[in-house]
Amino acid sequence: MSSYSGHSGGECVEVADLALMVGVRDTKDPEGPKLAFSPAVWDAFTVGIKAGAHDLT
Repeated sequence: MSSYSGHSGGECVEVADLALMVGVRDTKDPEGPKLAFSPAVWDAFTVGIKAGAHDLT
């Protein structure tokens, strides 16, 4: 369980480095929809997260 999950767990996404892309899926629905990003797009997203660009106001 992630340290960022809710108390009951299961509130996470799973991120996988797949060499040519980064895969993301919902841990509650591992057979459900999946997202794929280029490494450059994923890096830009995580830089934005660290900078607070995606924080809710």
